[in-house]
Amino acid sequence: MSIFSTRFLAASALALMAAAPLHAKTFVYCSEGSPEGFDPAPYTAGTTFDASGHPIYNRLVQFKAGTTEIEPGLAETWDVSEDGLTYTFHLRKGVKFHSNDKFTPSRDFNADDVIFSFNRQADAKDPWHTYISGITYEYYSSMEMDKLIKSIEKVDDNTVKFTLNHPEAPFLANIAMPFVSILSKEYADTLEKAGTKEDLNNAPIGTGPFKFVAYQKDAVIRYQKNADYWGEAPKIDDLVFAITPDASVRLQKLKAGECHLMPFPAPADLADIKADPNLKVDEQAGLNVGYLAYNTTVAPFDKPEVRRALNMAMDKKALLEAVYQGSGEVAKNPIPPTMWSYNNAIEDDKYDPEAAKKMLEDAGVKDLSMEIWAMPVQRPYMPNARRAAEVIQSDFAKAGVKVEIVSYEWGEYLKKSMEEGRKGAVILGWTGDNGDPDNFLSVLLSCAAAQPGGANRAFWCNEEFSALLAKAKASSNHEERVKLYEEAQVIFKDQAPWATLAHSTQYVPMAKNVTGFVQSPLGDYTFETVDLAE
Repeated sequence: MSIFSTRFLAASALALMAAAPLHAKTFVYCSEGSPEGFDPAPYTAGTTFDASGHPIYNRLVQFKAGTTEIEPGLAETWDVSEDGLTYTFHLRKGVKFHSNDKFTPSRDFNADDVIFSFNRQADAKDPWHTYISGITYEYYSSMEMDKLIKSIEKVDDNTVKFTLNHPEAPFLANIAMPFVSILSKEYADTLEKAGTKEDLNNAPIGTGPFKFVAYQKDAVIRYQKNADYWGEAPKIDDLVFAITPDASVRLQKLKAGECHLMPFPAPADLADIKADPNLKVDEQAGLNVGYLAYNTTVAPFDKPEVRRALNMAMDKKALLEAVYQGSGEVAKNPIPPTMWSYNNAIEDDKYDPEAAKKMLEDAGVKDLSMEIWAMPVQRPYMPNARRAAEVIQSDFAKAGVKVEIVSYEWGEYLKKSMEEGRKGAVILGWTGDNGDPDNFLSVLLSCAAAQPGGANRAFWCNEEFSALLAKAKASSNHEERVKLYEEAQVIFKDQAPWATLAHSTQYVPMAKNVTGFVQSPLGDYTFETVDLAE
């Protein structure tokens, strides 16, 4: 690990956490987990994006705070050709990259940085494609960006032209996502020359509102206000992520004044939080889904009738009560009901363990033993995966199915869940990245996403389903896109690569004196607008 990652000593971290009262312009966020790294491109976890893509970097375009509306980012303006195949981005001038002890930029952000940031993901021969052993670009491949983008050309230092192979309706929304954050080519060149390429992931340099200072693994991340930020300067001077995986400990720290804001409270604690006069809670319907993905390439889960039988064995209302405790609703589709094109006409699986047992027997399946993987962290879509797995384990037992519950450290869990030989089923979920149905359906369920490096944890490939998604992405007609996505949801329900579990409500507890926090429909935690009232 680089010296940048170890410089912040444990003693100073503990001193910072114990300090009371906190400095007026130091904002402490009790985050729920550790980032996988600080280069957003190889990862998909919201925890990682909250610690990397949002504070440190920018994209060509971005989402207006609190919405899924696109607004200028590092590109001030853009032009789109009539055929939808050419996007010309006019870049913002005078944007400064951060510096650190080993690097001081000699130039401003320009077109070279854009081309570097995209090409390293697209081109397997690029020297930065596998600069970390074993990394994949899950988003880039799942969203078929390599097939979509024909070329990226530098018109001049401040103009970049993207040529697409076919029209893509959600293209602008897709490139507002953290995985295509813009990194410094000059910094990459410096690291390559020094033989420390891994510092692109350990000691990040971006153009965002906060500069990375230090990371003590699994404990604390420190950031500093970017005084040269091209946008509106942050209100706070220092930002600290106090990594606190346990929800009850996060709440204790919040109540003790050791942090100002926390994510993912335990549902059972909400009444207590709302009753505390020193705290306040933001809430909104989450653009998310929690699911159980079967490995459809491994018998007997390769049979749709087996997957449908298991879905029928699951009492999702009981699961919702036990796990979400009033902070969500049962999911019947792979996209949330707040999203356009949601097919409400679809009927959910009926809970009937006896019928499920007979269906399994009819499919030639007896004495089935399987694994269910339970993620070790809370996410917006899943407050307690272990408890959810226990509920499912009990339900499946009534249908004659024996379940072993498996878990790993979060980063390892995400990595291993992508391995094709994985047994049984894995609990995961998704919070929308851009407000488009394609971000759920293509990224999580398409044939392209089922390939190595993709995000399709069911490894399910249905050509008819994927063809509908491709047609929807290429259409500029909103009503046609709605119809196509509705049809795709019918196929999904019939083939049952997942058991859809729940859509959760998003709650954000914070200290009473926190101002300016804007809750994102995409589940992001960003802090460039936050302040602390005196």
